[in-house]
Amino acid sequence: MSAPAAPVQPAPPRPVRFGILGCADIARKVSRALLMLPPGAATVAAVGSRSEDKARRFIAETGLPAARPHGSYESLLGDPDVEAVYLPLPTSLHVPWATAAAARGKHLLLEKPTALCAADLDAILAACDASGVQFMDTTMWIHNPRTAKMREIVADKDAFGDVRVIHSMCGFRASEYFLQNDIRVKPDLDALGVLGDVGWYSIRSILWAVEYELPETVIAHRHPVKNQAGVILACGATLYWADGKTATFNCSFLTNLAFDVTVYGTHGTLHVTDLVIPYEEKYGEFSVASKSNFVKPTIGWDPLPCKHVVTTDLPQEALMVQEFSRLVQNIRDAGGRPEGKWPAITRKTQVVLDAVKASIDKGSEPVEVAS
Repeated sequence: MSAPAAPVQPAPPRPVRFGILGCADIARKVSRALLMLPPGAATVAAVGSRSEDKARRFIAETGLPAARPHGSYESLLGDPDVEAVYLPLPTSLHVPWATAAAARGKHLLLEKPTALCAADLDAILAACDASGVQFMDTTMWIHNPRTAKMREIVADKDAFGDVRVIHSMCGFRASEYFLQNDIRVKPDLDALGVLGDVGWYSIRSILWAVEYELPETVIAHRHPVKNQAGVILACGATLYWADGKTATFNCSFLTNLAFDVTVYGTHGTLHVTDLVIPYEEKYGEFSVASKSNFVKPTIGWDPLPCKHVVTTDLPQEALMVQEFSRLVQNIRDAGGRPEGKWPAITRKTQVVLDAVKASIDKGSEPVEVAS
């Protein structure tokens, strides 16, 4: 009798071939993340800059020897070997180059803030939709397994109850060089300033806590700090929902490093102090208090808050690229459709950001949030 045929092994997945459109500092972090992924997930096929020499230097310095340098953004978008584009250009350049990438059929991983306003973002999302390509922004902490564990706890109606109040603070102390020269303080490059930078994370954290239910109204805090060019360096706002929920946030280039978020429910409280960038990239913790009460005669708390620790083999930026690559592979190899969750979350973040900016521009008048 003949031996049974050996089972046919499935072909290993083909990695998603990325093009990096621009050599910003944040692109070095994402390049490192791409190199950390397991085989078959993603690879960097090309790097594009306004100068081919700059692209070559970036490739050498980030350890991407297989990547081809391109001396223009258009040249990279015309590269047939590039399937997906990571785009870290200044926000003012997002619309022309993101829509051009989508029109060429390139899946789009777009740096935040994704646009200067929701109308600009809608143009980008429409281009992605027309070409059937995947869109995702680069809010990295969303992909951290700690975030999934926090969601599990906030969703526990018995232990946590209903979310009623959220506080978020995101900021860092920028150097004088940064405050004079960084693109995030230049009105022609990133006119949203701190609101579009770390303020994006504050707004996203609030929306995350309420499962992306948009607030009804926002009121910016008075006296935002601006530079001489009118770009915001520090600001804040309060968000209001029709059922009485409220949230406040502050964002600043003028404070000590802080990525604090506290979510208060009817039965529980969750507090995380390093949300956006964990203290250690493969280790994250947060604290939870549930059904807290006083020890009589008001001499302590019972039960005490507990600490949760979540570890991960890959840092959050690598998990972000891995998930984006998985979605692209599903479209390319299995006939799937783009995942609509990601553009929807991005747009809600942008809409709230727009409302905060409008309230700032109107001297802290209440602004209704567009649905």
